[in-house]
Amino acid sequence: MASLQTKLRRLPGERPLLALALSILVVEVVGASGSIFTVQGLGEWYDSLVRPAVAPPNWVFGPVWTTLFALMGTGLWLVWKRAGDAPRAVRLAVAVFAVHFLFNLGWSAAFFGLREIGLGLAVIAVLWVLIVATMWVFARVDRRAALLLVPYLLWVTFAAYLNYRFWVLN
Repeated sequence: MASLQTKLRRLPGERPLLALALSILVVEVVGASGSIFTVQGLGEWYDSLVRPAVAPPNWVFGPVWTTLFALMGTGLWLVWKRAGDAPRAVRLAVAVFAVHFLFNLGWSAAFFGLREIGLGLAVIAVLWVLIVATMWVFARVDRRAALLLVPYLLWVTFAAYLNYRFWVLN
């Protein structure tokens, strides 16, 4: 086990492009897994909801999330690169990132999977706080990693407003 941990810690320094690709790929795949819940809610249920006036068309969400996951993966890679220099700070940053990511997936499960708009609103409020926390711990390791999460925070802020409007209208 220690050998695997050592190899993972060294990977960004020894093979930075491979580590970057791996980091982005993992975040994209885990992030895309939330679409399992989204697909459950799309169609009859989602189409029956009164949509807020500012709700973008459905096709916008795929490219936006793909881009945001790539930025998140790049930020995670920047943090990972510092594992040899600041192992405690990196472990904390990765742990906070993982918890935040569970809430990202949890929102899709609550809103689309369970079709609970109010629960989705509660989850996205916690998610927003966790994104800020992730940015804070990322900044302690590499400020650029935190800055890469700014578009994500802005999008989730907008998504929270949309979730709230869905809740009010329905």
